[in-house]
Formats: sequence, C-alpha cells, structure tokens
Amino acid sequence: MPGQVIFKIKTIRIFFTALFISTTGLVHAQTYTPAPTPAKPITIVLDAGHGGKDGSTRGVYSKEKDVALSVALALGENIQKEIPNAKVIFTRTEDVFIPLYERIDIANRAHADLFISIHCNSMPSNMRGRTLTNGVETFVSGSGRMGEQDVAIRENASILLEKDYKQNYEGYNPNDPESFIILSLMKNGFRRQSIKLATLIQSQYVSAGRVNRGVKEQSLAVLARAGMPAVLTEIGFISNPDEEDYMNSPEGRREIVQNITTAITEYKNQMLINPAPNP
Repeated sequence: MPGQVIFKIKTIRIFFTALFISTTGLVHAQTYTPAPTPAKPITIVLDAGHGGKDGSTRGVYSKEKDVALSVALALGENIQKEIPNAKVIFTRTEDVFIPLYERIDIANRAHADLFISIHCNSMPSNMRGRTLTNGVETFVSGSGRMGEQDVAIRENASILLEKDYKQNYEGYNPNDPESFIILSLMKNGFRRQSIKLATLIQSQYVSAGRVNRGVKEQSLAVLARAGMPAVLTEIGFISNPDEEDYMNSPEGRREIVQNITTAITEYKNQMLINPAPNP
C-alpha cells in the first residue's frame, strides 16, 4: 500500500513537471527558420547620352555628353550599392560615339529589365528667355504631337552622324517631320511600364524641389525597338546657368543619382516583385 502511494506521487510529480516545462518553454522544440528568398536579379542598362563626335548641346562651360556620362557612372555605382542583386550595364563608360540603334541593342541582347538614358535639356540659342527655362522631364517612346517633337528632333539629330542611318532606322530622316511616324510605329510594347518608371523618376525629382515638366511621349530613336521598359530623362537645362552649376556640382549630381536610384527601387518593388498584367 505505501508503495502504491509513492508511485502515484511520483507519477503526479512527473505529470506536473512535464506540464510546467511545456508551459514555461524550458524545453524548446527544434524550429527551422526558412532561408530568406534571394532578391530577384534585375539588369539595368544605363545610357549616357551622346559622346565622342556627338557633343550635342552645351552650357557656359560644360557639354551635355560629359555631364550625362558623369551622372550615369555615378548612378551605376549607387545602384549596385543600394539595390540587391542589381546588374548594371553601361552603353559607354568613356567619351566615344555610339549609334542610337546600338544603344538599345545592347539592352535587348542583355535581356535587360530597364533602360534609362541620361540627357541634359537645352533651349535654342536664339530663343528669348533661353537662360531662364528650367526643370526636369522624362520621356517614353510614343508619337506625341507632331508640333511638339522639339526634344526628339534634337536627340535624334546624331543619327546623321551614323553610316547607313536610313537603313538602320527603316527610312527615318530626322530632317523630315513626317518621318517621326516611322519611329512611333517602332515604339516598344512596354508603354505602361515605361510611363510608370518615368512617373516615379519625376516624383523623386519633385521631392528634391525640382521644377516638374512632366512625363511626355516623343518619337525618340534611342527608345525605339526597346524590349523592356525604357525612358529618357532630361536631368536639367544646361542652357540655364544655375542648372548647369547644379548638374556639375557634387551635391547636385548626388541628388540626381539618388532620385533615380530611389525611383528604380520603387519600380522594382511595385512592378517586378508583384507585376500587374499588361492591359
């Protein structure tokens, strides 16, 4: 009889000890934390506008081709620091001439996710108020209005420096306004995504206090045949002395670079991680 009592007491002790351990967590079941999902790789082609024999427009002391290159190189470095698993490809890393069609071909061959062309804006030298016009604007491929192709005319002018340009651009002549129809027919199938990226870039510029000239569509040869979202961003007016100083200053360059980097990050999070279907 005493033995049975002792046995029952031991059983009760074991039961309450087990209950205590299970409720206080003194013994932890082995748990497995799933490995973090690696960030989806993203390939970004950065195109520094113009270059070499194509100097394009200039300000008081600097040329568009040089400003565009310095910003593009700094942007590539910043992207690789801030965006995990990002691969950056440059269309040029030095002062060389690259035909417009080859720039987008570089992106297509790389199966890039994004193409961003960096440029400086300018007003014609004979235009009143030339040095006062300021602000930023970003373009996507499209027809736009026939009478509002001023940027396209300027940016496409380098086609005349290329050999066999009529063959390369299917008869396009940058001196013939009607031939803009040819480029508009080449526009890529990523219009919605391109506009989204352009809008995000503009929003970042505005957050830094820049004058917003909007997102626009024009018949730009460098964006024609793009197999990915593609934009051309005008980071400021080199014909405006204040904006020329801003784009050439380390502080201004850093701000522009950060604006575009943040826009790419937002685009990646919104469109590449959980992309919406094309309409």
